[in-house]
Amino acid sequence: MLWEGREMEVRKLSISWQFLLVLILILQILSALDFDPYRVLGVSRTASQADIKKAYKKLAREWHPDKNKDPGAEDKFIQISKAYEILSNEEKRTNYDHYGHAGENQGYQKQQQREYRFHHFHENFYFDESFFHFPFNSERQDSIDEKYLLHFSHYVNEVVPDSFRKPYLIKITSDWCFSCIHIEPVWKEVVQELEGLGVGIGVVHAGYERRLAHHLGAHSTPSILGIINGKVSFFHNAVVRDNLRQFVESLLPGNLVEKVTSKNYVRFLTGWQQENKPHVLLFDQGSSIPLLYKLTAFAYKDYLSFGYVYVGFRAAEEMARQFNVNAHAPAILIFKEHINKPADMIQARGLKKQVIDDFITQNKYLLAARLTSQKLFHELCPVKRSHRQRKYCVVLLTTEASKMSKAFEAFLSFALANTQDTVRFVHVYSGRQPEFASTLLPNSEAFQGKSAVSILERRNTAGRVVYKTLEDPWTGSESDRFVLLGYLDQLRKDPALLSSEAVLPELADELAPMFLLRWLYSTSDYLADIWDSVFHNNWREMMPLLSLIFSALFILFGTVIVQAFSDSSEEQESQPPEKEEVPEKTGKTEPSFIKDISSKVPKKGFVEVTELTDVTYTSNLVRLRPGHMNVVLILSASTKNSLLQKFAFEVYSFTGSSCLHFSFLSLDKHREWLEYLLEFAQDAAPIPNQYDKHFMERDYTGYVLALNGHKKYFCLFKPQKTLEEEEALGACGDLDPSLHLSESRGKSSCVGSKPIKGKLNKLSLWMERLLEGSLQRFYIPSWPELD
Repeated sequence: MLWEGREMEVRKLSISWQFLLVLILILQILSALDFDPYRVLGVSRTASQADIKKAYKKLAREWHPDKNKDPGAEDKFIQISKAYEILSNEEKRTNYDHYGHAGENQGYQKQQQREYRFHHFHENFYFDESFFHFPFNSERQDSIDEKYLLHFSHYVNEVVPDSFRKPYLIKITSDWCFSCIHIEPVWKEVVQELEGLGVGIGVVHAGYERRLAHHLGAHSTPSILGIINGKVSFFHNAVVRDNLRQFVESLLPGNLVEKVTSKNYVRFLTGWQQENKPHVLLFDQGSSIPLLYKLTAFAYKDYLSFGYVYVGFRAAEEMARQFNVNAHAPAILIFKEHINKPADMIQARGLKKQVIDDFITQNKYLLAARLTSQKLFHELCPVKRSHRQRKYCVVLLTTEASKMSKAFEAFLSFALANTQDTVRFVHVYSGRQPEFASTLLPNSEAFQGKSAVSILERRNTAGRVVYKTLEDPWTGSESDRFVLLGYLDQLRKDPALLSSEAVLPELADELAPMFLLRWLYSTSDYLADIWDSVFHNNWREMMPLLSLIFSALFILFGTVIVQAFSDSSEEQESQPPEKEEVPEKTGKTEPSFIKDISSKVPKKGFVEVTELTDVTYTSNLVRLRPGHMNVVLILSASTKNSLLQKFAFEVYSFTGSSCLHFSFLSLDKHREWLEYLLEFAQDAAPIPNQYDKHFMERDYTGYVLALNGHKKYFCLFKPQKTLEEEEALGACGDLDPSLHLSESRGKSSCVGSKPIKGKLNKLSLWMERLLEGSLQRFYIPSWPELD
């Protein structure tokens, strides 16, 4: 009996669990059923794309998790993004309207519709993942990605400026990305390694940060890219550890670290005089320069110069003995003004980044650095913050010729012996900074061609200082050192010793390259980017560059051709024409859009009509100046010559207006663009539905559009059938008059050029009404792209 009672309890417990699982499943299905993208965005089912985009931006700003601290803000934001993803895509929106889901396939039978609806619930069930914990939803992202997530403002304000000190490795990911999951183990391993070396890491979720993903140029997920000095480079190889390391290393400039041997180490160390920087040497056993050392050199490239010594060479053994370096452990030596003895040294196995950074930071400047720029002046001689944080600068004003003289050597030894943290020693070339030197020297004639020492304290960033200049020129004698030491001792007790006050001018940047060099550097960087784009980037990334190149070539050759024709025209006009045909009816020269085939000389009354293509589309329409209009003739390949001649004749009298431009559009190439535009003028030009037998054969030749690019509206000229055309078409039997002329010509050749020209008989009257402003206007939200 006891056993039966326990068995009954187990059964009841099992039934309870089964009921709970079924209840959870039902709730998931109901939540999937309840998802309506129109309701989420608050728009009607007939809303335009502009209304949908406007509603999405408003809701995204309101419910973004960074701005809205509501606990349900993140879930709400995910729904808003999902709804916009469906409604912004016409195909997905049509599928949802017809079948209740946004799948790519469409069902045409009830059984197929049931299957699609089942998959729809299934997909939403796994997307919510509150039961099965499927690893696609962003709420279940690995903590390593959450730690490095980037937003647009954070990228612009922090990552880009920081990329001038260290490279960044960024991954573009999204929900429902199987490849992202596939590379996740490699990404984790590489992140842990490279972050410890000083590489910045970032993750961009393309679903939530579309603006940032588009700004970076990422068009697919997963994508991996690197950023250095504000420039973006894409990774195109297999995602393995070694390839990613090589990619990061390739981002760094190639001249960061110089390889030093016993033959060139003297030249390398004496470079401090010209570069005004300490020099760093790394002794190690590897034949290649470690990535950690390259990253350190990039981070401190503005303050120090770096060299690498491979101790495996026999020539390096002498250097190791000279500087007392143990060849079995990495060693970093910093040299300042004295090249025979390092100013500081560190040696240990497995040097960490933090240890190296602390060591480098303590030795960023020379013992008596030269003030070569205002930036360096701010760093070496900071502004006084409080009475307890006084910083004094001892400035040696000397001539360039006496750099290694006794006076400078004495000043350098005095700086080396200094133990006070509140005092910094610097020197200035009087010839290169004359205004700065004359401000600190009250009697310039007494110090002409001699060195002088001033003690100053900066009071504000505007240049105000208090200072004291030694009365006698500085020669480096014992008495001079004694006087300077006495002043420094008195300053610790009485800061009022600095009795003089002045406003120093800004220092000129002595190390800045000349304009020509800056231009050459910029050109070389640009050519390097082009080389990288051609050989490493994909075609989508190369499109702006290719567009620029082909546009330049088009303008160049177009100019040459126009110049050649104009020269031939001048030669032809100098000779009397043999015979000129005069039209019998009009009594005036008929204007033409093309040149005569026989003479290749344009007639008087020539009308410039350009073709509207994807190259000229932006300048001739989208960015057309206010008040200007582009009159566009619709034609096909078979009707081009006849229609353009008639079009030029009809519009010739209106060419005096500078606000009118004339173009033609090929119906064979851009039928989709035209039909999209005519949808906004269905009363004037009804568009047949897709079930029409001749949907793709409708004849729009002879239509004329007057496009106002600034105000986004157009006027429509629809040709009327003339008596000649109706007779010609009637003679062709049962041909459908709405068919494209090229199709009709294949069946019968009875339609000549006269009926085609007759389509534009009333165009001049329509042009007059256009200038009067009495034509009906059809407005459009935005101009579609012309592919």
